[in-house]
Amino acid sequence: MQPSNEPSFRESVDIMFNRAVALMDLPPGLEEKIRVCNATYTVRFGVRLRGKIETFTGYRSVHSEHMEPVKGGIRFSLGVNQDEVEALAALMTYKCSLVEAPFGGSKGGLCIDPREYDDHELELITRRFAYELIKRDMINPAQNVPAPDMGTGEREMAWIADQYKRMNTTDINGVACVTGKPINAGGIQGRTEATGRGVQYALHAFFRDVEGMEKAGLTGTLKGKRVVVQGLGNVGYHAAKFLSEEDGCVITGIIERDGALYNEDGLDVEAVHQWIVKHGTITGYPDAQLQEDGAALLEAPCDILVPAALEGVINLGNAERIAAPLIIEAANGPVTAGADEILRGKGTVIIPDMYANAGGVTVSYFEWVKNLSHIRFGRMQRRQEEARHQLVVDELERLSADSGIGWELSPNFKEKYLRGAGELELVRSGLDDTMSTAYESMAHVWHARDDVDDLRTAAYLVSIEKVAASYRAKGL
Repeated sequence: MQPSNEPSFRESVDIMFNRAVALMDLPPGLEEKIRVCNATYTVRFGVRLRGKIETFTGYRSVHSEHMEPVKGGIRFSLGVNQDEVEALAALMTYKCSLVEAPFGGSKGGLCIDPREYDDHELELITRRFAYELIKRDMINPAQNVPAPDMGTGEREMAWIADQYKRMNTTDINGVACVTGKPINAGGIQGRTEATGRGVQYALHAFFRDVEGMEKAGLTGTLKGKRVVVQGLGNVGYHAAKFLSEEDGCVITGIIERDGALYNEDGLDVEAVHQWIVKHGTITGYPDAQLQEDGAALLEAPCDILVPAALEGVINLGNAERIAAPLIIEAANGPVTAGADEILRGKGTVIIPDMYANAGGVTVSYFEWVKNLSHIRFGRMQRRQEEARHQLVVDELERLSADSGIGWELSPNFKEKYLRGAGELELVRSGLDDTMSTAYESMAHVWHARDDVDDLRTAAYLVSIEKVAASYRAKGL
């Protein structure tokens, strides 16, 4: 539970923004223009369900239109409110700017518990919400492009895209009105796991930063590092899965809403995930110790803490007891402004949310571009790449035979080298490059400036300067 004296999520974002702009020399008025939310639309609509009309409240907030369209997810949660949506929209502005996705920031939400409705009822609700936004151009491939968020997924995005096309039958780019769609409805390979994959690539970038590693008191590689993950939803599950299976991390703890699992020797992430899918709870999982007070596991000794669920889980009430030397914010706003100050004072390194979870919007950008170009990535060049690689392999084998040396290519070399990049490989390559480049821009500020002692401030400085440059180019 977050202490009552804690600033709200929106206030935390503003506090962190103000900390950064205090170190900048922005023209009078431009700081305020960047900080404030441009507009928030509130919609209340009725849907006939189970023999009666239920009224729902939803929001779509546009924080900044320094670039268009604006971009940001739609979440379905009972916790949705205007302050939260506006804070998330602001984070989207800074996030898109940091990773050079050419969007302004937006966010949407519907105050609903999706678990209370069956699939047909959810479709009716989602389509009506989409209708209310579409008819006001709050969903449009050229103006405002939503994506999945907490409580929504590719199914809901497909419903929204279909609703848009029903209402805009002649818009040839209509499928680009939303991202995070299923593959067979205009989606892109790699989008579902993109945010979790981005968390993994963010840690790769950090572990290449020698100076950053020293500040966190860490050495070596990711292999063997002990990790606690809070939230095994889409983001937490994929991040934990990739870190354990591909990088050799030991996932010692998994925290869920109904408790936490702990195993010093490491948890099988896929097995835990399948148990939750089957049973709807972690209770009863056989190969780990169950702790009813899941939040206490945030304070367990580990090398890397990955909060991947709700905002404000690390706050004034527990910040002093957080033991992890490195926190990577896979969720939006999991560390409050007050907790951030305490953790910085302790020397804890925090990889901030606006960077750490930018994998989702990055691959959403790729999907949007794919939809506008009307062709999948790799279709034009893949076979040509394979043909060129074949020429090299043939020449190597000819030289070997003619010289009499008799050497052979390594096992599987031909298969790997000859295979041209398809859509998934290109998406992963683009995401890896994006996360690496963005980290380097943050780290440069972090290490080069004496007045910047944390990655969050560095990220805000890089991001705000790019937003300011966009406004200057518009004549502001």
